[in-house]
Amino acid sequence: MAAYQTVVVGTDGSDSSFAAVDRAARIAADSDATLVIACAYHPARAADVSRAQDELGDDAAYQVVGSAPAEDSVRTATERAKRAGAVKIDTVVVDGEPVPTLAKVVGERSADLLVVGNRGLNTLAGRILGSVPSEAARKSKVDVLIVHTT
Repeated sequence: MAAYQTVVVGTDGSDSSFAAVDRAARIAADSDATLVIACAYHPARAADVSRAQDELGDDAAYQVVGSAPAEDSVRTATERAKRAGAVKIDTVVVDGEPVPTLAKVVGERSADLLVVGNRGLNTLAGRILGSVPSEAARKSKVDVLIVHTT
């Protein structure tokens, strides 16, 4: 089997997703592949922005609503990926649900590996409603690596 050329990893800023980033970065480094770090988010509603501004002030409100937390997540993930040896790194922050967003990024980047953390697989809600890792594995058209992170 040929080495992977493009590896997509999803992050939501959680410790579990950062462990997946670390593993994906090592795979990308070993394969001389491009690592694409993706994060999905939902835009902030006006009420959420207003409440955050009231409670935190204008200077800090951007950190907890809108795309800013997603941007922070990919920035932190990029730093971790570099420490793990990845050299070619791209980031993508997309408004949307996690699994469709990851599928879209995989398709747009012609990726051949998707990496996600296992968080949510063993929760009751995950078993009943499905989780990002299990849904991504079911729906992906490329190889999926579910990293044991918990």
